[in-house]
Amino acid sequence: MNKRGSVQEVRPSALFVVNVDWFFLSHRLPLALALMKAGFRVTVAAATTHKADEIRCHGLDFIDLPVSRSGMSPFREAWVAMSLLRICRRLQPDLIHFITIKPIVHGALVTRLVKKPAVVNAITGLGFSFGKGLRARIRRTILSPFLRVALHRPRSKTIFQNPVDLQQFVESGLVPRSNAVLIRGSGVDPVRFRPREGMVRDNMVVLASRMLWDKGVEQFVEAARMIQSRSCQVRCVLVGDADPGNLHSIPRSQLESWAAEGMVEWWGYRDDMAEILSQASVVVLPTVYPEGVPKVLLEAAACGCPIVATDVPGCREIVRHGVNGFLVPPHDSTALAEAIRTLLRSPELREQFGKAGREIAVAEFSEQNVVEQTLRVYRELLGSRCPDDTVEKVRS
Repeated sequence: MNKRGSVQEVRPSALFVVNVDWFFLSHRLPLALALMKAGFRVTVAAATTHKADEIRCHGLDFIDLPVSRSGMSPFREAWVAMSLLRICRRLQPDLIHFITIKPIVHGALVTRLVKKPAVVNAITGLGFSFGKGLRARIRRTILSPFLRVALHRPRSKTIFQNPVDLQQFVESGLVPRSNAVLIRGSGVDPVRFRPREGMVRDNMVVLASRMLWDKGVEQFVEAARMIQSRSCQVRCVLVGDADPGNLHSIPRSQLESWAAEGMVEWWGYRDDMAEILSQASVVVLPTVYPEGVPKVLLEAAACGCPIVATDVPGCREIVRHGVNGFLVPPHDSTALAEAIRTLLRSPELREQFGKAGREIAVAEFSEQNVVEQTLRVYRELLGSRCPDDTVEKVRS
């Protein structure tokens, strides 16, 4: 009670659980800030790669959670689950938002042992576990029972980024249709990512992602060889770092070898993507596995870049074939090279695709729109614990 004898209002609390701190910053920070603006106390639990202080600088609490993104050791996963259980018992959050499949699996166990919070699960893409091959099938067999428990939980919603993933989970019985919500992507800031007046796009083709085999980096290098073998004056650039925490990371030695060969440039990690994309003639993502909605493609479209991507779930959401880019078959370096060459040969087509992409990004994928849709999901689950004017506070 306060000095006047009235009961002090306790702020509602929210906990974001995510694999790694940099992913939270790049994909969920605006949502957390919107919750904080609406009156919530917000905590982030994630494995740290030295981004914790940056998260705290935004007024958010941060707890280091020792999540491994690639391993499946029962002892390590049990330790992570116990660590998460201790966090939840201490914080007693009103809302927990689990992001990506591993945190969702841990949450399946933990949320049954604490006060009944509202739970939001975010499937940000099916990735390796729902791909092809024996290892993927084994991993999927292990994960599916935990996912079924987590996604059938009362007072929970599961957000999917594209309708293909949603339908697959519903049809396989992993989630009830009544618990499934479609919110396409994590959004893009159309003010930060925009075409730059007077910026010269100098025949630079950019692939920006983590340097993983599954992102189609090798196919891009092969396409670069094909393009440059025809004496086309073009710079093919890889932007992004190796990811040792991922089983499918490309070794730095291989990236350095490709760069030394001269077919591609490797710039490593960069935090000035708005500047880079404003200079690119074409943006490429030849990923070979299902994505959620790739954020880099949203950013590229908002910057007015024509896009070449593979015809897989997620990429289809933002790339409309023949409208703002081209979709090519996965693993097909020849088709990838031909699509890039078509755009490089036609400044008019690049301008047409770029304008269309900008319109799509602003109309359908703005960050503000995604945040407001997600806040409505929170409001539905929390009821009276969520202020009535949450969305209005964020808009103001």
